[in-house]
Amino acid sequence: MCGRYAASRRPEDLAGIFEVEKWEPEEVLEPDYNVAPTKEVYAVLDRPLKDADDKRPVRQLRKLKWGLVPSWAKTPEGGARMINARAETVHEKPSYRRAFATRRCVLPADGYYEWVTGVQERDLEVEGKKKRPRKQPYFVLPADGTVFAMAGLYEFWRDGTLPDDHPQAWWVTCSVITTEAETSPLAVAPADGPHALADIHPRMPLMLTPDRWDAWLDPARTDVDDLRSLLEPPPAGLMRAYPVSTAVSNVRNNGPELLKELEGPEEGTLF
Repeated sequence: MCGRYAASRRPEDLAGIFEVEKWEPEEVLEPDYNVAPTKEVYAVLDRPLKDADDKRPVRQLRKLKWGLVPSWAKTPEGGARMINARAETVHEKPSYRRAFATRRCVLPADGYYEWVTGVQERDLEVEGKKKRPRKQPYFVLPADGTVFAMAGLYEFWRDGTLPDDHPQAWWVTCSVITTEAETSPLAVAPADGPHALADIHPRMPLMLTPDRWDAWLDPARTDVDDLRSLLEPPPAGLMRAYPVSTAVSNVRNNGPELLKELEGPEEGTLF
């Protein structure tokens, strides 16, 4: 799953990487090293510009809220729970299938965090004893340091309690698509730690390699069977993972120090 990630690249850098044609200065976000659900995040999407005579899709860098609210939802309260959509069922789930067909985006990240339960706590869980587990966070990122382009969906929701001209009348929200975690060896693995992403967690964000960006973002591609072919996992051996401070477990902590690689895990795990 993806429940926390880091996104520190500047909008002008993202615009160059993704060949963005339009982004607004007022949409600029500060670097965020502890992105959590309900926060505003950058998304790359292809969509005609509002009120423009030319209706061709324009690649834009937009600011969206993480946690998808379906257009038919009566309230936005469920958005914080809809941060992930499973690649295996995204085409058929009522909350996601419309967006999958026509409203796909790329969510740029430096990488994502995932937690591994400490060995003693895991033993207690197996025995059925209640104890809040201590967990060791790992940061997962492309081994070559390039942008981690997560496949995403976005949706519009109208707040019927507000007038049309209210700046918060429309919500634009998003979700990260996840897939089964890779079982093949990491490109760079910690000496004392997991050897594959599946050792950390059974799910991972679906990373899109650059050769899939245009096809994924193209709103003219609406055939479900065609689109499902784009949900194939990327080639193996592109990722690395390393332990980071447990400070990232508190969403109030935020800074580049959260990405510092530790020599070894702070919490003992099964590795």
